[in-house]
Amino acid sequence: MRKKLAAYLMLTCLLLVSTVNGQEKVRVEKDLLGEKEIPAESYYGVQTARALENFQISGVAINHYPGFIEAWAMVKLAAARANTDVGAMKKEKLAAIEKACQAVLDGKYHEQFMVDWYQGGAGTSTNMNANEVLANIALELSGHKKGEYQFVEPHDDLNMSQSTNDSYPTAIKVAFLLRNDKLIEELQKLVASFRTKGGTFLEVVKMGRTEMQDAVPMTVGQEFHAFAASLEDEIRLLRDAEKYLYTVNMGATAIGTGINVPKGYPERCAAHLARLTGKPIVPAADMLAATWDQQGFVVYSSALKSLAIKLSKIAGDLILLTSGPRAGLSEINLPALQPGSSIMPGKVNPVIPELMNLVAFRVMGNDYSVSLAAHSGQLQLNAYEPLAGLAVLESQQLLYRSSIAFRSKCVDGITVNEKTLERYLETTVGIVTALNPILGYEKATELANEAYRSGKGILEIIREKKILTEDQIKDLLDPVKLSGLDKSKYPRK
Repeated sequence: MRKKLAAYLMLTCLLLVSTVNGQEKVRVEKDLLGEKEIPAESYYGVQTARALENFQISGVAINHYPGFIEAWAMVKLAAARANTDVGAMKKEKLAAIEKACQAVLDGKYHEQFMVDWYQGGAGTSTNMNANEVLANIALELSGHKKGEYQFVEPHDDLNMSQSTNDSYPTAIKVAFLLRNDKLIEELQKLVASFRTKGGTFLEVVKMGRTEMQDAVPMTVGQEFHAFAASLEDEIRLLRDAEKYLYTVNMGATAIGTGINVPKGYPERCAAHLARLTGKPIVPAADMLAATWDQQGFVVYSSALKSLAIKLSKIAGDLILLTSGPRAGLSEINLPALQPGSSIMPGKVNPVIPELMNLVAFRVMGNDYSVSLAAHSGQLQLNAYEPLAGLAVLESQQLLYRSSIAFRSKCVDGITVNEKTLERYLETTVGIVTALNPILGYEKATELANEAYRSGKGILEIIREKKILTEDQIKDLLDPVKLSGLDKSKYPRK
């Protein structure tokens, strides 16, 4: 929110500075459609200005995701360095571009990356927004004026050996990779939170349920450790899915044939990107296929969907376990964060697990959008990459932020209603399964039927019939024996 406010204030200042005596100061730029006036203080140029006029659709600019802007700076920096390596770019221009890219990586000028995510042209407007802004930053930092493109030019220099069709998907992949690390880091904290609760509740016995019916005993600790283990599986899946993003098509240019690309450029560009990102990025073996193939987007988005499904399942379980508090399961308590009703006094809702579900549903929908975008491209290019990029970046951000809330505002504060769990164990019929080895299946079934007919609990009937002594009952209810608990598997934390 602070960054957005700062960006807004900066743009306001630019507008004020660029207006003298009611007349806005402008510079004139031209493209194949003709000349166009650009606000003098703007770092973007003519093609960005046309995109701002043509694509006022969602109100979500590309700078809504700062990682995407940083990814563009990395891609353009890697390209400039690779071009210099192969002798296509002069070192003086590289130095200017490096300063510009570093400034953007430092968080500056992000407000100038303004085009809407929803745009026709397979991302051309976004690529040109990056080219124009970085060119003008480079000019200004080198002592020139904005628009003096004879010194640093958006097409000839920032787009050298490139096309939107290779730089755009590469920037998207880099953005995904950078955000994946942050998402995994937060998920690991969430796992640790579930592990901590698992250790705290390790010997608190409860009834497990299948198909919403009493099944066999377990411990609350086992249940929470299982939540953690399932999320660890999702982290492994995210790491595996990331590998499908390592291959890039920089050097493919328009359709994959590498037109206008110097020899050695693809390899050098990938190597520079690898150093900038810390990821093992490599050039695609078949640039033609890589230019239209969306496998990396599909696989990674699918991993996010799998995570969303898992988080939603866990959130749904917590909602059930806290239901009540008097007329539901009421096995656990979630932190009370806010009143739950405008009409029902005293009601407190499980708002954070509900929030987790809302996010999960959105991520699942985003994955379907990625699927549609991936299969809809024609021939040598997929024009729908902007939708795939937006969908995945939104999913990453939503999962990251909601995981923080889930951990800090829900899981960390969970407590257990042990008296409620004890009452359930005393009255449930499900515990009869533990008697099979002692009484046999038929005798245990008779006891279960009697319990259902009379409304009594199994332990009550056992005591009435003196089937077991109190010592035997106590031994039977031992958490280790009752739940198969292996304490060495779940160390306390």
